[in-house]
Amino acid sequence: MDKKKFYITTAIAYTSKVPHIGNTYEAVLSDAIARYKRMKGYDVFFLTGTDEHGQKIQEQAESDGLKPQEHVDIIAKEIRRIWDFMNISYDKFIRTTDKEHKETVQKIFKKLYEQGDIYKSSYEGLYCTPCESFYTESQLVDDKCPDCGREVKKASEEAYFFKLSKYADRLMKFVEENPDFFWPESRKNEMVNNFIKPGLQDLCVSRTSFNWGVPVSFDERHVVYVWIDALSNYITALGYNPDGESGELFKRYWPADVHVIGKDIVRFHTIYWPIILMALDVELPKQVYGHPWLLTGKDKMSKSKGNVIYAEDLVRYFGLDPVRYYLLNEMPFAQDGNLTYEHMIGKINSDLANNLGNLVNRTITMVKKYFDGVIPAPNVKDALDDELIALALETSGKVEAKMEEYKIAEALDEIFILLRRSNKYIDETTPWILAKDEAGKERLATVLYNLLECIRIASILLAPFIPDTALEIQKQLNAQNTEWESLKSFDGTVVGLTVNEAKPLFARIDEEKKLAEISEDKEEASAAEPIKEEKQEKKEAKKEEKKAEKVETKPEFITIDDFAKVELKIAKVLEAEKVEGSDKLLKLQLEVGEEKRQVVSGIAKTYKPEDLIGKHVVLVANLKPVKLRGIESNGMILAASNGDELTLVTPMTEIKSGSTVS
Repeated sequence: MDKKKFYITTAIAYTSKVPHIGNTYEAVLSDAIARYKRMKGYDVFFLTGTDEHGQKIQEQAESDGLKPQEHVDIIAKEIRRIWDFMNISYDKFIRTTDKEHKETVQKIFKKLYEQGDIYKSSYEGLYCTPCESFYTESQLVDDKCPDCGREVKKASEEAYFFKLSKYADRLMKFVEENPDFFWPESRKNEMVNNFIKPGLQDLCVSRTSFNWGVPVSFDERHVVYVWIDALSNYITALGYNPDGESGELFKRYWPADVHVIGKDIVRFHTIYWPIILMALDVELPKQVYGHPWLLTGKDKMSKSKGNVIYAEDLVRYFGLDPVRYYLLNEMPFAQDGNLTYEHMIGKINSDLANNLGNLVNRTITMVKKYFDGVIPAPNVKDALDDELIALALETSGKVEAKMEEYKIAEALDEIFILLRRSNKYIDETTPWILAKDEAGKERLATVLYNLLECIRIASILLAPFIPDTALEIQKQLNAQNTEWESLKSFDGTVVGLTVNEAKPLFARIDEEKKLAEISEDKEEASAAEPIKEEKQEKKEAKKEEKKAEKVETKPEFITIDDFAKVELKIAKVLEAEKVEGSDKLLKLQLEVGEEKRQVVSGIAKTYKPEDLIGKHVVLVANLKPVKLRGIESNGMILAASNGDELTLVTPMTEIKSGSTVS
């Protein structure tokens, strides 16, 4: 029988800056859902990625002295590294600069234009660059952007518009017939009452005031605006083709079962995106879950407020799974969550170190001590056991019910109810007293078996949330049955096997010392520092590249002694190739007499690599080696330039390489 499919997506991360822990939460949340569905036997496809176009990115790149592509390459690489670092089990990481995505976006735009859903006009309005949105005077709050609170500027430009208004009635009908499309329901009331019912304005879907985006194929002065470009990733990643036969992944997984997004972009995913799909005659996603924000204290994270926290910093202080646990357990379903170091330390100590870690360690240690590590058979039961076993068997169903509604924090609460009850069971049964009397040995065996089985069940239930810890628990238990199906009965722990060494899962944190450590570290490099270093390297490379381009400067007189310091030699070009990432540089392998030299030269716009092979050129042989684009250059070949025209200096007749030029 074919598995039931489940397609889950995050919003693609914007590549203006490195994401903080509030952004990272969404990836962890989606990962927990995806892992849970896989454990339940679903055929899961989990998509995440990066949104890499737009005016804000172009301006950020320019301020850093980089090309936009260089900038997004750095940030996208870092985002993917953070996702991997946080143990995010995505199936595909899409970038909106991917060739396949851009080509499909161009096809989508053209199709919508040709069928009359997109038209050209002009726009005059108030524009917020960070939000990449136009607003009317009435929509502003205190004359500022209603979403981010920043300044807006008057803007006017030619643009293409998408006829949202044409599909307003159809969207309203869909919303009424699909009450679960908005999740939680409070998001639905906001969208319907504030946007759909008052009347939808046609949507600006192209820009001409910047050029960092997907060009409109039939009007290249325009670039496709974010709404069509970014939102389309959910189908372009699966191989959707508006011109004909779409790919197998699209046929297999679309429609999406859930788009997991932040509450601030619900409008784009529940109004713009469904209407785009309606216009393309593509089935709509089943659900959009607009999760709340993770706040620090009572504020949204902001660099200007100095309250930004990065995932890597938290993991360095507390460990990966403790951070995952805190994020998932502290975010309510519909209200904003709150992150403070004090609260995190308290949760780790009480939930992870005490309730979970101590339970596992005590139980395995007692099995080692009283039964030489061999798992005993449960033969002597009483009413306490029945209560514990009933709770253990009920817990998986309670967790399933919460997970189906994406109430992740409540699902974790159900698991920790079982763990706390198991700890209480130890106090009630007093295994250390049972061990003192041979008559209590069989009862002790039952108590320890029940504890091992509760821990096994809890480890399976915890696997979507803290996967590394769950695996370590199962290793210590020597657990053989770790599938979701094994939760249906209380006999999955195999009698007669030997448990492994008990190792502490979580150390208790000294709050005073940890807070002092964090305070001392605040001035040190954040998780984004490697990005700054990489950008600086790019800027330095550009400086060296400009030097190699032979920019004309005002000449100064030199003496014959100065000229004598320059060693000029004839060199023969053996190999030539373009330098990746540069449209100006060639890497040349030169023969200089008996010596071989590598030189990087800014002549790629004038000379093709194949045209240079075998040519004799003049080389400055004693120039200090430099690195251009990370490639060592040992010398410089001479060229004459006149504006954009450039000609290599070569001997009039063939002469042996290595000959001195004087």
